[in-house]
Amino acid sequence: MKWEKKGLIYCPNGEHEWEQNTFMTPHAMLLNDDVIRIWGGVRDAEGVSRIKYIDVSAENPSKVLYVADKVSLDVGKPGCFDDNGMILGDILKVEDKLYLYYVGFQHVQKVKFFAFSGLAVSTDMGENFKRVSEVPVLDRGATGRFGRCIHTVLCEEGKFKVYYAVIDDWKIISGIPYPVYNIWYTESEDGIHFSNEDTCLCINTEGMEYRIGRPKVYHTKEGYGMFYTRDLVTKEYLTGYAKSQDGIHWQRTDEEAGLLKSDRGWDAEMACYPVMLKTPNKTYLFYNGNGMGKTGVGYAELTEE
Repeated sequence: MKWEKKGLIYCPNGEHEWEQNTFMTPHAMLLNDDVIRIWGGVRDAEGVSRIKYIDVSAENPSKVLYVADKVSLDVGKPGCFDDNGMILGDILKVEDKLYLYYVGFQHVQKVKFFAFSGLAVSTDMGENFKRVSEVPVLDRGATGRFGRCIHTVLCEEGKFKVYYAVIDDWKIISGIPYPVYNIWYTESEDGIHFSNEDTCLCINTEGMEYRIGRPKVYHTKEGYGMFYTRDLVTKEYLTGYAKSQDGIHWQRTDEEAGLLKSDRGWDAEMACYPVMLKTPNKTYLFYNGNGMGKTGVGYAELTEE
């Protein structure tokens, strides 16, 4: 795939106490022929993330039409699994509702954090979301002791197909602990209840990688394609890609991702967390740049498959 980068779209700049910087792990949805809604996580001064959205032009996403001045989903109650922020996993339309899957973070004493998956539902196209439960829908298991993080949910063939990252270890790099994770697959009958057993490993780390995650899965002419973000022990944060005929068995073809960091600017250090959106006229890739989204969200346009 060949992508033409179009530049930065949006980054908060201290407009509110709860959004000092960052617009990370974006998800985009075509609201109508003219408007794309992009949700993402914004951080306060302590680095705690909440989810809000912006609306941009479907013909020219660099044109911001509206910036929400309140959160769509706030942090959880003190002591809950999401009381220290969240990142957006996926947003899925189910009948007349939107299901928002997110990863909630909780600080604990013995490790850096726990990260488990929650679900919130909207009946107003994502203006506001209400939690289905104050406990995770995808909680810890024997494999994912420290995190099980949903990032794609597809509803097809009468079931919910789920792609998620499993955190089961920590890697110390330059004295700092980083989570070790890889990509797994599971299914759910209703998109709300999930098994606590991790049985289907899709993509594992290779070579100098110690974590590979944030899988975003799409239908292709050959079956399925998956974008993901991978990190090396040398701290190179890169975008990768894989192909599958059945959505379960995957072949890595990282060179086909086509998203590289720029020589300078907001995405010169990294280009990560891509999410693809097809409109009737164009195909876009929305992604984060430096600092895993600290410099905001930008986009690229597909020029050749």
